[in-house]
Amino acid sequence: MLNARAVVQKLKEYHPPLGRREGLRLDFNENVGGCSPRVLRVLASISAEVLNKYPEREAGELAVAGYLGVAIDRLLLTNGVDEAIHLLCETYLEPGDEALIVVPTFSLYEIYALATGAKVVSVQAGDDFAFPARQLLRAITPATKLIALATPNNPTGAVAARAHLLAIAAAAPNAALLVDEAYWDFHGETLLDQVGTVPNLFLARTFSKAFGLAGFRIGVLIGDAAQMKMVRRVGSPYNVNGVALACLTEALADREFITSYVSQVREGRTRLEQFYGGRNIPFWPSRANFVLAYFGDYRQTLVEEMRRRGILVRDRNSDPGCAGCVRITVGTRPQTDRLLRELSEAFEAIGFKPQARTSLADAGEVRR
Repeated sequence: MLNARAVVQKLKEYHPPLGRREGLRLDFNENVGGCSPRVLRVLASISAEVLNKYPEREAGELAVAGYLGVAIDRLLLTNGVDEAIHLLCETYLEPGDEALIVVPTFSLYEIYALATGAKVVSVQAGDDFAFPARQLLRAITPATKLIALATPNNPTGAVAARAHLLAIAAAAPNAALLVDEAYWDFHGETLLDQVGTVPNLFLARTFSKAFGLAGFRIGVLIGDAAQMKMVRRVGSPYNVNGVALACLTEALADREFITSYVSQVREGRTRLEQFYGGRNIPFWPSRANFVLAYFGDYRQTLVEEMRRRGILVRDRNSDPGCAGCVRITVGTRPQTDRLLRELSEAFEAIGFKPQARTSLADAGEVRR
């Protein structure tokens, strides 16, 4: 009888929400305004010759290298940030190694690390979801071979200070440090200038959030040239599809589109936080394109009521420390107008009354 590896049999599955084609999708942190019109024009002109050939990444990687201002041998285009995480796990983790993460966070860090046979060590963020730098540094051991951190973090929107990230890289020179900057466009602070200077540092970026290309699945992994050479060995030469590569250059070139969308999201994020603050709803200030808030016993009812109104929002109740919480993505200005209007009406419809959030008993705890 054929059996999967024991670690695979024990893995929890990642289940994205399905049936999302209808309504305003404020549940998955995509660009909900769409992609650049320039991308649509390229799509309309795609020929059979693009589709019947194996894709070549080089032109796309040159374009991204120029956009980011880094040498081409320091980056690799990936099938979304998901593949970037997977490749780092395959490159640096072996059974018995430890991978270090801060929770709550993106669940694929844990899934891909466990799939290698490594052990995942989780550090719980505190009550305010601030980055637990001190606890994380204490959790580093000689067995630590990968540290995966998102800044801004999902689902909290919290960020890690530059000094803390560099201190972690220095404290764990034999571990790959992945700083996932998927939400960088909405934050504006980066460690890109440290790539190559800090040899164990890797950055990941995506074109799903600000660029509106989530359906294309394009990400980029950036790191020291010698280390990236190792990462390329475990990847596929044809991991990014030809249609995505054909559109990427035009997406990068339309700076006005990106600037406009990011500006609207930042404005909408402030409006949503002010909306919560004015109603005494506990929330966490965000540097990403979403805001996490606490609705307590009304959480599930609110999610269902918003769906009935044609707006999808994300229940984060099962994330560590997020009991009673809902995350809402911010989109364009008209979409934010509609969101705030519908939220007000939904509160009235369900008889919502703000509730105080209880403290986390295990704030900062390290789980091995």
